[in-house]
Amino acid sequence: MTEFFQFEADFVESLRCIPMQVRCKLDTCGIKLKLSDWNHMTQVERQNLVELPCSTESEIQAYRKYIQDLILQRNGTPVGELPIESHPAWMDAKTVPTSVQEKAQEIGMIITTEQWANLTPLQRFALIKLSRSGHENKNFVPALKEFNLLAKA
Repeated sequence: MTEFFQFEADFVESLRCIPMQVRCKLDTCGIKLKLSDWNHMTQVERQNLVELPCSTESEIQAYRKYIQDLILQRNGTPVGELPIESHPAWMDAKTVPTSVQEKAQEIGMIITTEQWANLTPLQRFALIKLSRSGHENKNFVPALKEFNLLAKA
């Protein structure tokens, strides 16, 4: 699946930033990829990370190995690792994470459980990432609009 969001449009063609779908795959396979590591990759390698599947256990392990080998080859150092969540919040269609609710409340809105359930796992992942404190979250409102959670002006 190669799904890009409209709020990523300014960098998708060049892949100068890590798109949400790749970030989701990285979290799924437990890899912490720095933007500097991403920027040392070729366009083909970045595109591979977009296109390679990362859903089944074997795909997740293959994706993880691909990145580990790639970063070791590029930098001579192992890639950072993250704990893999057994039940990631973006896969839970019944519970809107607190960070997402708090970020929505900052702009005077509430995301209902029904609205949350109607989002795709990747859309939920994006909202979780865009709502985290310390994250540059200028795309939170554009994402809400794109996902039809907030009326477009």
